[in-house]
Amino acid sequence: MSETSLDPGGDGGERRAGFRAVGASLSRIVGPIVARHGGGIVTRLKSEWATIVGPELAVVSWPESLVRGGTLKLRVAPGKALGLQHRAPLVIERVNLFFGREAVTRLSLVQAPLPLAAPVPRVSEPFVQPGEATMLDRQLDVVASAELRAALARLGRRVIGAGQDDSGR
Repeated sequence: MSETSLDPGGDGGERRAGFRAVGASLSRIVGPIVARHGGGIVTRLKSEWATIVGPELAVVSWPESLVRGGTLKLRVAPGKALGLQHRAPLVIERVNLFFGREAVTRLSLVQAPLPLAAPVPRVSEPFVQPGEATMLDRQLDVVASAELRAALARLGRRVIGAGQDDSGR
């Protein structure tokens, strides 16, 4: 038998002995599967969800799947579905704007716990000059309640720190 023979797949091409590129075969196998499950759109939605819809909506919702008719199934935190339902046109517009085409035509909301816990934003204490910190502490010495004094001190440090950030420190 010769080194080349007809491809048993029936497309008329030749089959050669040796190594072949996997990419061509893999795309024929994986392509229909990916297309059936949203064509990679859901993966991009999940990875960029907070950027697409904004942090306010991202903490209460999560994209689950996209079906063929353009319906995006969203998992919504319990008690937040009504608010998100009123903002559905905004979500659809933002998603379609992100993809540059009409990928989503409507939303299907399911109230369920979100798969990822919302990250708790950590606020660092702003830098306050030592002289300003001493002046703030002296002004707060007249406050009798220790809890109130601590809360006012935190507030005062943030106000002073914010003023320094605005002035270019």
